[in-house]
Amino acid sequence: MLRFWLAFLRRAIADSERGRPDLALRRVERSWTTWRGRAVEPFIRQTLARALPNDTWPDTEEIGGWWNRQNNPEIDLVGADKGPVAGHVHFVGSIKWLDGRPFDRHDYDELVRGATFVPGTTAATPTVAVSRAGAAPGLPLDQLWGPDDLLAAWAS
Repeated sequence: MLRFWLAFLRRAIADSERGRPDLALRRVERSWTTWRGRAVEPFIRQTLARALPNDTWPDTEEIGGWWNRQNNPEIDLVGADKGPVAGHVHFVGSIKWLDGRPFDRHDYDELVRGATFVPGTTAATPTVAVSRAGAAPGLPLDQLWGPDDLLAAWAS
């Protein structure tokens, strides 16, 4: 809530006081998808940390992300045996929390290109995705988590 307040509502008060709440609404509508995508990433990492290790990823005890100083590439998910410095990277992944667009070939190719920069990865490192709208058919993902999977992690 604090992130939403700082991004949108703090400025919206002044707009509303001068009789222009429409400006605040326009800012929210214009930036919502990008803001929500960034805001949900820490929650998704925390959720996967609750769900793992499991039968598929029995040695994955840390979930983090990786990026360089230019944030290019930015790898949303890195599953590892330990942190803060991994002994072994079990998977790399991407989060796409979009309403009407599934994780697609472009997203997958970007993940694979970026993963080569993550220390401890190889071409054989498994790839995963978290997507609100699923994934395009035929992508060679090793794991796809959706909203129901994330909710299940909190149910147990």
